[in-house]
Amino acid sequence: MSSSHFELSSPPSDAISALKFAPGSSTRLLVSSWDKHVYLYDALAGDGGTLIRKFEHRAPVLDVCFGANENEAYSAGLDWDVRKIDLESGEQTILSTHEAGVKSVVYSPETSILISASWDSTLHIHHPLATPDEPATIPLPSKAFSLSLTATKLIVAMASRALHIYDLKSLSVLSSQSSQPPPNNLEVEPLQRRESALKFMTRAVACMPNDQGYASSSIEGRVAVEWFDPSATSQARKYAFKCHRQTVDGVDVIYPVNALAFHPGHGTFTSGGGDGVVALWDGVAKRRIRQYQKYAASIAALAFSGDGKYLAVGISPGFEDGKEDSEEGVFKVWIRTLGDTEAKGKGAK
Repeated sequence: MSSSHFELSSPPSDAISALKFAPGSSTRLLVSSWDKHVYLYDALAGDGGTLIRKFEHRAPVLDVCFGANENEAYSAGLDWDVRKIDLESGEQTILSTHEAGVKSVVYSPETSILISASWDSTLHIHHPLATPDEPATIPLPSKAFSLSLTATKLIVAMASRALHIYDLKSLSVLSSQSSQPPPNNLEVEPLQRRESALKFMTRAVACMPNDQGYASSSIEGRVAVEWFDPSATSQARKYAFKCHRQTVDGVDVIYPVNALAFHPGHGTFTSGGGDGVVALWDGVAKRRIRQYQKYAASIAALAFSGDGKYLAVGISPGFEDGKEDSEEGVFKVWIRTLGDTEAKGKGAK
């Protein structure tokens, strides 16, 4: 594609819930939607990308991720199921079933485990390579809203502004040794229990690629940046800032920050809000690098490609803009080609 910013052809017909690029330099992109499908694209093939295949589910799909390679995916949604999808054959396998909708699913290539988080206030830890795979169930203090991981840690953002940080290796070892009858409950003490630095409900959480910390966002137009190191010196660095706010007819309008994504190379991050704006931030220097031209609807999801060359932006009209009953054609995925230094931090002021 010659254009540095283009719209994917054949988008979903209902709200977009998640976007994920395949590992490495692949331009394969997974999109999950409330239209009960997972879509697989080659984002850079043809004019406007190419829809390779779509995979039907029984209910709206809330999250999707790639597995060990670009032909393996996992999905979760309102049918309460966690599914493995063979992207070549189209075969779907149910790995486990929660007792409520499954909000998030993440795969750890370092430990080869799949983790799902549900509104039933549990995590399921799957070992897809094991036969049979009997997932372990880890109880949480409240509903899970968002998951993110690094090479060594998992962070779970929940209702009541609670955050748990787990050691992935411990999760992998303990869950592999647990062999009780279903639901195979397992009590695992997190590395850290935290309360969100944000006063309102957490919407998204994303980990820094250098394994040093994370960013979280709320429904009240704020983002917090924090570090894993529990020392007083490190914790003194944490901060929160206002964003995704507009003045309309003299009135301050505050939008939810729906999506966060870190650049895999530069460590900067993007935020996407209900105001239709995508902003790029240097979290260490506490500076906004740039703000992109406003999109036609709320930002629902963001994802960088594994090599950091592309940014995928999913837009869907949301409750905050009064268009939740919108017709087809307003749900779009945009692909932005990034310049070599476009996402690079600017350093401290």
